[in-house]
Amino acid sequence: MANQLKGMPEKLAARVGRHLAAAGMLIDDDPETAYQHTLAARARASRIAVVREAVGEAAYAAGHYAEALAELRAAKRMNGATAYLPIMADCHRALGNPAQSLKLAKSPSVANFQPEAKAEMTLVEAGARRDMGQLDAALRTLELAPLTSNSRAAWVVRLRYAYADTLEAAGRESDALAWFHRTHAIDSEQITDAAERAEVLEKRIG
Repeated sequence: MANQLKGMPEKLAARVGRHLAAAGMLIDDDPETAYQHTLAARARASRIAVVREAVGEAAYAAGHYAEALAELRAAKRMNGATAYLPIMADCHRALGNPAQSLKLAKSPSVANFQPEAKAEMTLVEAGARRDMGQLDAALRTLELAPLTSNSRAAWVVRLRYAYADTLEAAGRESDALAWFHRTHAIDSEQITDAAERAEVLEKRIG
């Protein structure tokens, strides 16, 4: 970030940097205030890619999906980065345009993503398929992901949970139960309610 602010007058760069740092600290607990800080930074440095990226990410966290999409597109035009694609695809979903999400999911650069980013795009793609009523396609999308990875990382937990949830939606309750159990087995941080979902299914199946 500091490198991108180097060309600015020192006091202005410091002020923009403070807004971005505040946004970074607040984004998880108070995304709306984080978003306001990024808007203040943009008002002073709209031609800096890292600023537009921060506005986009904070807007997304605060649920301002059209604004997030516009800002991340601007950042992408400035620096050519593809890391924003999963968030952009999810914004399209939130705005009721799942077909646009699928278009981004098919971007050639996705093949070169790190596992976590690739998993994020898979989750968005599967969600877009569900939005379109294509449960079988959503399942196929998730089945191509590393569901059986030995990793206990959050992205594996979320992939397994999405798969279990989609199996249940498709009426495959015993398969869903098995995958809710497999999700719970690696969900040490309890980021999902897989255990509760499994309990409900067990009672239903008998």
